[in-house]
Amino acid sequence: MQKNLLERVSQWKDAEITRAAGLYPYFRSISSGQDTEVILDGKKVLMFGSNSYLGLTNHPKILEAAKKALDIYGSGCAGSRFLNGTLDIHLELESRLAAYVGKEAALLFSTGFQTNLGVLSGFTGRSDYLILDEYDHASIIDGSRLSFSRTIKYAHNDMEDLERRLKTLPENVIKLISVDGIFSMEGDIVNLPAIVELAEKYGCNIMVDDAHSLGVIGEKGAGTASHFGLTDQVDLIMGTFSKSLASLGGFVAGDNVVIDFLKHKARSLIFSASMPPSCVASVLAALEIVQCEPERIDKLWQNTHYALNLLKDEGFNTGHTQSPIIPIYVGDNHKTFLLTKRLQEDGVFVNPVVSPAVASEDTLIRFSLMATHTHAQIDEAVEKLAKAASDLQIQYVPKSQAI
Repeated sequence: MQKNLLERVSQWKDAEITRAAGLYPYFRSISSGQDTEVILDGKKVLMFGSNSYLGLTNHPKILEAAKKALDIYGSGCAGSRFLNGTLDIHLELESRLAAYVGKEAALLFSTGFQTNLGVLSGFTGRSDYLILDEYDHASIIDGSRLSFSRTIKYAHNDMEDLERRLKTLPENVIKLISVDGIFSMEGDIVNLPAIVELAEKYGCNIMVDDAHSLGVIGEKGAGTASHFGLTDQVDLIMGTFSKSLASLGGFVAGDNVVIDFLKHKARSLIFSASMPPSCVASVLAALEIVQCEPERIDKLWQNTHYALNLLKDEGFNTGHTQSPIIPIYVGDNHKTFLLTKRLQEDGVFVNPVVSPAVASEDTLIRFSLMATHTHAQIDEAVEKLAKAASDLQIQYVPKSQAI
């Protein structure tokens, strides 16, 4: 390695410092499937750090579908969708997804991240604008960086700030507002009705990232636009398969002409290998389960409300969450790492979110619910969380001031 590159990377010490303190919480090796309990370092721990909201990753119908696809199609497509990598089941899934979210057509990508990169970099030109919520997912941010258009950010879910910024933009250009449906760290839901109203007023298009919304909100889990009854007013609906749909990949849905344009312009589609057949078959099976068993979504929300009530009773500040993503604010990087380690030692897996991902005063534990969690598991996790926070003297807000 050349000296200048080696010197550059050697100057970065963040991970080394955290490892030396015995607090490094990343790349933890799990030796089992994603379930409400997983095997970590040879012992069972409760999993409250997963995005498997409906608990489908080990469902026998999904596993059977994946195995069958391997027998028929092999392990991979050995090419991009654009050339040799389109299978009949890719087309079947695209048709099913379009109908599910209420759009004319859909297009599969190899990951959700690649979906946002391809869509946002493919649509707008140098005279156009992308308008983003400041808390949008990193894939939206990176997609905007690959675009030649100008990017405008507004304060999180602040419709007054959004309108102030829209007022300054020219009329006869493309203006695409791209937002998360459910924000992945804070757990709150986008104010889509207000965004639709402003988009109509100022001539904007709308794209909603439903990565954390599919299978969670809307008619049979169809996402944010469905949740608000605004499907026809949203131009593009994007989603991923690595959360509720128990697989890997992503898609975008919209009008036929828009999807056909993206098929020929989205570089992350054209120059990436297509979704493996086992993943496609898994999503097809998961989609059928979600639509045929709405009680799974009901159970997810029962667990969400149950956990939120317990956490608030303990005085934790859970912010403005409206979803199975529950942020537990700590407000200190070091104590957030300490709390994560203590909980793991006590048999509870959670995810820390620290600066620079969030401001140092907004560091948090991300506590995520699944439909398959039992109340007993939630009770145990919250009890251990409260004990650990007390022992570590974490000054979370008192009960009277909890949000």
